[in-house]
Amino acid sequence: MSRWGRKARPPPGFDYLEPTLAALEAELREKVNEGHEGKRKNESLWPVHQINWQRSRYIFDMFYRYKKISREVYEYCVQMKIVDAALAAKWKKPGYEKLCCTYAINTKNFKFGTTSICRVPKHVLNEGTVVEDTNCGCRGCSSGEQGEKNIFGNKYGQYLAGIQVRRERKQAKLEAAEAASAKAEAGVWAERGGGEDDEEEEEEEEEEEEEVDDDDEGEEGGGGGRKGKAKRSGQEDTDNDDFEEDEDEEGREHKKSKAL
Repeated sequence: MSRWGRKARPPPGFDYLEPTLAALEAELREKVNEGHEGKRKNESLWPVHQINWQRSRYIFDMFYRYKKISREVYEYCVQMKIVDAALAAKWKKPGYEKLCCTYAINTKNFKFGTTSICRVPKHVLNEGTVVEDTNCGCRGCSSGEQGEKNIFGNKYGQYLAGIQVRRERKQAKLEAAEAASAKAEAGVWAERGGGEDDEEEEEEEEEEEEEVDDDDEGEEGGGGGRKGKAKRSGQEDTDNDDFEEDEDEEGREHKKSKAL
C-alpha cells in the first residue's frame, strides 16, 4: 500500500498519478537529507518549495487542463495535502497562472508593501536585472508571453503533466502506425494468397480441358477405326461375290463343253 492510502483509500484513477508522485516524493526526501554546506540559509529550502510547486502543478494540469483525472481524485489529493490548495486556488485567477508561491504575493513579507521581484514583468525591469526570489529561487512567474517558461530554471520548473501527455500521444501514434502497417501487410499477403489460388484454379481448369480434348480425339479415332473396318468388310464381301460369279460362269462353260 502506498503512503497516501494509509489515511484514506485512494479513489479509482489515482494510480494514474502515483508513479510520478512517488518519484517526486523520493526526490523531496533526498533533497531534505542533502547537505547544506556552501548554501545560503534560504537557498537550502529552495528544492522543497520547487518540488511542492511541481507536484501541485502536475495534479492541477492533469485535472483542469488535460482532464486526465476526475474531481474525486483531485479533491483526494487536496485532502491528503499532496496539492498546495492555496497556490492552486491562485492559479485559477488571471495574472497568477504561473505563480511560484503564495509567499511572493504577500505584501507583509516585503518592505514598502510590495511583492517579490519575480512578480514584476520582464519588459518592465531594466536590462541586466537579476531576478531571483530569495524564498523559493523563482526567476520570474509573471503572466504573459514574455514571462519565463521555466520559472526555476531547472528540472523542477518543468510541467510534468504536459510532458507525460505528449509522451502518451506519441506512443499512441506509434502504436496506431504499427497497427496500420500490420493491417496493410496482412492485406497484401491476403491479396497474394488469393492470386495464387486463382492461378491454381486456372491450371486445374486447363488440365481438365486437355483431358476432355484427349477423350474427344480418342472417340474420333475409334469411330474412324470402325468405319475403316466396315469399309474393309464391305470390300471383302464384294470380292467374294465376284469370285462366286466367276466360278458359276466357269461351271456353265465346262458343262457346255461336255455337251458338245
